[in-house]
Amino acid sequence: MKNQNKEEINLYRYEEELYDNGYKNVCGIDEAGRGPLAGPVVVAACIMPPFLRIDGINDSKQLSEKKREELYKIIVKEALAYSVVFINEKDIDNLNILNATKKGMLKCLEDIKVKPDYVLIDAVELTELKVESKAIIHGDALSASIAAASILAKVTRDHYMEAMDKKYPNYGFARHKGYGTKAHLEALEKYGPCAIHRKTFTPVNKYFSKQLSLDLDIEDKD
Repeated sequence: MKNQNKEEINLYRYEEELYDNGYKNVCGIDEAGRGPLAGPVVVAACIMPPFLRIDGINDSKQLSEKKREELYKIIVKEALAYSVVFINEKDIDNLNILNATKKGMLKCLEDIKVKPDYVLIDAVELTELKVESKAIIHGDALSASIAAASILAKVTRDHYMEAMDKKYPNYGFARHKGYGTKAHLEALEKYGPCAIHRKTFTPVNKYFSKQLSLDLDIEDKD
């Protein structure tokens, strides 16, 4: 512990306190993609071996793409268990983004092959859980397990959006991953929304409304 800097000690504090209190399978949960205008929200759960430290692990948003990819491979190799769940844009529109995220988190815990005895969650309260849990605000920057889950979720979602860029090449998904950048908004204005856009999200909903009005006008003329 003497050789570790303060930031790293803080990152492992929650887990190591739990290990010292007899918990073994501490599971971190996080998501990627709550804010974008298109694509799924991807949720990951990850259980790392007790007291294992991975150099450089952090909130996925604070890491370069290259570093995330490197850490992703290490986490997948070293984890006792992990699970990744996609909640698509239709579920997001039907449930709202918070409930869609909760659905993904619960599904991750259902799917993971090693059952946790404690769950650390980035910000979201999961009152349905029968296992002990703690929601931590900015948990992906404060807990190594949550940070590991955030990397799994982010890298998985980025790869998916890169694949969607090939299917829907007009929008630049490989660059902005569905977030509301200037280029993305300009593409929406020019081409309208595609199948993976979230209908209920502003400003996407106005383009769906515009398209619906056009369709109704055509039907009236028929």
